[in-house]
Amino acid sequence: MPATETVPVIAIDGPVGSGKGTVSHRVASELGFRLLDSGALYRVLASAARTRGVSLDDAGALAHLAESLDIRFVAGDATTHPVRTLLDDTDVTDEIRTEQCGNDASRVSSSARVRDALLARQHGFRRPPGLVADGRDMGTVVFPDAQVKVFLTATAQARAERRHKQLMAKGIDVSVTRLSREMAIRDRRDRDRAVAPLKPADDAVVVDTTGLNVDTVVARVLEIARSRLAAAPFEG
Repeated sequence: MPATETVPVIAIDGPVGSGKGTVSHRVASELGFRLLDSGALYRVLASAARTRGVSLDDAGALAHLAESLDIRFVAGDATTHPVRTLLDDTDVTDEIRTEQCGNDASRVSSSARVRDALLARQHGFRRPPGLVADGRDMGTVVFPDAQVKVFLTATAQARAERRHKQLMAKGIDVSVTRLSREMAIRDRRDRDRAVAPLKPADDAVVVDTTGLNVDTVVARVLEIARSRLAAAPFEG
């Protein structure tokens, strides 16, 4: 068995606005684990494709681009962006967090060739002492052997309102109605895609975050993680 397969993984999946990004960072920080923001990989790819004139519908060109990109995550500001994303040593954290880039990322992630191209890169984040993997198919496809699998969800209205607050804090004015409509489109695309559709793993714990504050959700996920890791010991 490869050594990396003995490294514990906490897979946290869910739709946009479910809170998985914030929760994943907090959980990783609390446990001292590494963090994989898989969505950022697709966002960087989508942004780079736009910049370099690669069609978002050209699966072959996208896959080639995905394999060649130099993407790194580094520590950032604890209050705004705890993890900064670098592309070719250029900070693209803010650039890839726009709604346009999010929609583009949802489009490119529906390609099997693109997902295959990024799979090995995602596996590379699995290093001691452990990994918290945030995404949409972490527990179903990327790390199906993860010791801990959590699926965060919330009502569409709650998710749209959360995203609205985040954007307003950045000075971006967009209506909750528009956000809700765009989220519905992305949800449908992610759920209905033929490759790695958005759904809870069979052995995942589903946590509805509607009406819950982030501290409560983090505490619940940590409780699940510690319980499952204790029940399924691993070799570090």
